[in-house]
Amino acid sequence: MHTKETFSELISSKLKLIRTEQGLSQEELCTLVGISKKTLIQIEKRRLNANWTTTVAICALFNQSPYLHSLIGDQPIEFIRLVAHTDPSLATKTLGGHVWWTTIEHQGKYRIQQNMVSQHYRILDHDDFRWFSTFDRDEAFRKLIELRATHDEQGDTKK
Repeated sequence: MHTKETFSELISSKLKLIRTEQGLSQEELCTLVGISKKTLIQIEKRRLNANWTTTVAICALFNQSPYLHSLIGDQPIEFIRLVAHTDPSLATKTLGGHVWWTTIEHQGKYRIQQNMVSQHYRILDHDDFRWFSTFDRDEAFRKLIELRATHDEQGDTKK
């Protein structure tokens, strides 16, 4: 299970590679993210981990980074939401997961997918709206049953 701390540690450990991939100097990255050069040096030398705000900024600013995708999958912002929220019910539109996702269960209008990189699960409907995300496989299957029951009772109404 990922926490804000473990996720910040992961991003911190790869920050220099992400910065280099983006062709940025230390000064340029500091200006973009809003941290001091001294702090960045401490992070890159692995003496300090980036705080949560810096971690979120890195993922938001470089959400198209191939290296970042190789760490956590193709949707860094979704991953941040999953780690940050205690209620992972997120009815937001996705691209359907044709590249980084494997469908592991399909029931009615819903399907459970697992991210091939981060290994987290999500539930999408037939219109590719994400209804739920979690790291726990059993929790994903329980939520699928709950969503199916809600759908059967209420039709296509989104919660």
